[in-house]
Amino acid sequence: MKWRRVLPLAAAAGVAAHDLAQRRHALLRNFPVIGHGRYLLERIGPELRQYIVAGNDEERPFSRDQRRWVYASAKLENNYFGFGTDNDVEHTPGYVIVKHRTFGGAVPASSPHVGQEAFIPCAKVLGAARGRRRAFRPESVVNISGMSFGSLSGNAVAALNKGAALAGCMQNTGEGSVSPYHLLGGELVWQIGTGYFGCRDEHGRFDLGRLKDVVAAAPIRALEVKLSQGAKPSLGGLLPGVKVSPEIASTRGIPVGRDCVSPSRHAEFTNTDELLDWVEMLAEETGLPVGIKSAVGDMTFWDELTRLMADTGRGVDFVNIDGGEGGTGASPLVFTDSVSLPFRMGFSRVYRTFARRGLHEQVVFAGAGKLGLPDNAVVAFALGADLVYVAREAMLAVGCIQAQKCHTDTCPTGVATQNRWLAHGLDPELKSVRVANYIRTLRRDLLKVAEATGVEHPAMIGTDDVEILTGQTVGTPLREIYDYEPDWGHPSAADQAEVAKLMAGTASKGGSAAPSPTAAGRS
Repeated sequence: MKWRRVLPLAAAAGVAAHDLAQRRHALLRNFPVIGHGRYLLERIGPELRQYIVAGNDEERPFSRDQRRWVYASAKLENNYFGFGTDNDVEHTPGYVIVKHRTFGGAVPASSPHVGQEAFIPCAKVLGAARGRRRAFRPESVVNISGMSFGSLSGNAVAALNKGAALAGCMQNTGEGSVSPYHLLGGELVWQIGTGYFGCRDEHGRFDLGRLKDVVAAAPIRALEVKLSQGAKPSLGGLLPGVKVSPEIASTRGIPVGRDCVSPSRHAEFTNTDELLDWVEMLAEETGLPVGIKSAVGDMTFWDELTRLMADTGRGVDFVNIDGGEGGTGASPLVFTDSVSLPFRMGFSRVYRTFARRGLHEQVVFAGAGKLGLPDNAVVAFALGADLVYVAREAMLAVGCIQAQKCHTDTCPTGVATQNRWLAHGLDPELKSVRVANYIRTLRRDLLKVAEATGVEHPAMIGTDDVEILTGQTVGTPLREIYDYEPDWGHPSAADQAEVAKLMAGTASKGGSAAPSPTAAGRS
């Protein structure tokens, strides 16, 4: 029995000897053995704060209440919150307040139950303004944002694609191209980044023939030229060679086991004029609507883009603005925290630039950056968004626990990793249903907010319908904060009328019974 006592002591002595001899960590040299407790606490600190220390609304990027809402929605559990808000509403700067109306227009009734379908098509027809041959009206205002196979595991991408099919929405491929996991029923927006993955030749140059081959073989509804993203604007990227498996290499058109570099700039165009030429070429060759995705920094590009669109007749079909608070891509801290504008600031500046040239009704505006939460999405629609993309919220629905290990390839839930063992724990069939449940619930909540404000569709919520509190018991309408004209933020009158008809045709009107014979003025 003595060996049971001696063995732990010997192990501790060995650790102590190692700690005293090493020179990398002063703490361990000064406090051998027990100093390891500090590193253990540092490693599990996020989990401790997440479940024990932090309050319901304190954590970032997603608070406990926000995560709970997503998880409950995805699992068809009760996602209501009782006993009133625990937020310090009047004293929280930036708090969103939606102003309901006592009386409003009749709107389609929506189910009060989590996960029940709510039909909300886009208020604009994507590609119609420019006469694209394959223009279409997106069936869902909520869609899945660009997350590449390579950044996410194959099982995670498969779950998202199947979930998109179940929910009737689109999945953006991310810049890693169209993988086999994207071909499981969901419709796609193919994102083309600086590496031209999936449409490049053996030298890494753009190859139109390969692009057309992929478009012909996959359910691609639109092409998105990625200029930058909120997580790492203008930084480019690197997928280490150890992660470039034969499967990823085949999808991206790159050598197996070699570092995969995404440059910070495109080779096919070097200025705004050339960008528009390239966009028009892609649209002509494929018939698809073509748009751009970008974070927002210096406004010179946007001024040039709108000027050229107004003067030359060339243009993009959609603009997807990625907020600087977005975060599915790992990047240096300074880029994560301080490069590119947050969504509301960036989106409103771009929208104003289009609106001042009279172009805002000809372009479909999309947004990303924590817009998978109903209050944030409502603000986006009020500012002029026609579509919202969800990324991290969709990851939460798939099973992400906000461990923030995306950059380490050790994601414990198998979402953001290429580790086969970790990815094995994620069941695409089960998780796809949860993704669909979450998206349906978000759409339902958006429709209920539209009903509260007295309009038929979230895109009709205006900048005077939402106020932002200053933290000093004062609220300011979005229109004043972001310098909007009264009619900005809405689709055209014709588009509003058309989508109102579509919404009216989906369900019985209103949220109440028909008026009785004794109702005032109706007898």
